[in-house]
Amino acid sequence: MKTRKIDVAGAAHPVTVSGEQEGLVAGAASVPGGDVVLLDAYSRAVIRSVDQVGPSVVNIEVRRPNGDRLGSGSGFIITPDGFVLTNSHVVHGAERVEVTLADGRHPDAHVVGDDPHTDLAVVRIYAPQLHPVRLGDSRNVRVGQLAIAIGNPYGFQCTVTAGVVSALGRSFRAKTGRLIDDVIQTDAALNPGNSGGPLVNSRGEVIGVNTAVILPAQGICFAIAIDTAKYVAGWLIKDGKIPRSFIGVGGQNVPLHRRLVRHYRLTVSNGVLVIAVAPASPAQRAGLREGDVMVDFNGQPVPSIDALHKLLTADRIGVESPLTVLRGTDKLSLLITPQESAQF
Repeated sequence: MKTRKIDVAGAAHPVTVSGEQEGLVAGAASVPGGDVVLLDAYSRAVIRSVDQVGPSVVNIEVRRPNGDRLGSGSGFIITPDGFVLTNSHVVHGAERVEVTLADGRHPDAHVVGDDPHTDLAVVRIYAPQLHPVRLGDSRNVRVGQLAIAIGNPYGFQCTVTAGVVSALGRSFRAKTGRLIDDVIQTDAALNPGNSGGPLVNSRGEVIGVNTAVILPAQGICFAIAIDTAKYVAGWLIKDGKIPRSFIGVGGQNVPLHRRLVRHYRLTVSNGVLVIAVAPASPAQRAGLREGDVMVDFNGQPVPSIDALHKLLTADRIGVESPLTVLRGTDKLSLLITPQESAQF
């Protein structure tokens, strides 16, 4: 290593460089701002990450049985035995999927599991010498850090774009109406075909699954956090689905009268108005009626439909749970036993 002085904005600053950077540093004075070393470090970070993850990224095409192409997207290998993570909207309802590996191979493939509520799916491929990615930890992601997207936008395979993590904790709705939480926002350019590809950090770890872009905005793109994806992928590989519970009501968010909130010392100022009760559902058996307002489920406040969805998890299936409702001006406590919900 050598220490050289580079003239930046009229001042000499000592910079320690390696032998490989010697030539770059020598020419730094001719570059405005003297940012050659910084740019080279940025390039090296992107190149290193792409070299690590690129061989694991696949192209997925959805076809009819007669071979007609219905759509395409991206995915990435997460296990040595051929499990591939992608978006649900890429493969949902597919009768046939065709996967192309980075090295050009076309192994046999089929959809193992699909969860439209989180827009995630798992595909299984059968081929030797696969290179799985390293999955990161989205809890450690920070706003402003480097974000690299790899995918096949508009069919251009192995396309790389880079940017930064723009925001964390975003939410958006899946096609089923459920809210997907802890979504990563990035300005790494995404286009149709990028869906299902990896969002990668500078260490070559996957931190998200690229899933959506807001049109016609520029630079507002979203990726499902890898912590969510790991949980969902585990269930899809094991059971082919994500077990969830349901109670069989249709509802809408409504504000509560302030007198009722004060009188019953409620912890929420909004609730879920029951506008429909499905026949032979857990809600009907529990005595729930149209016009009731749900405010608490299993000891947890229910200020919105999204909050209720989050509480109707797999561990509530078949378990009798208390449900607090307001019926007119009366506060009632019902016992309800959620059932496993059918897949979308």
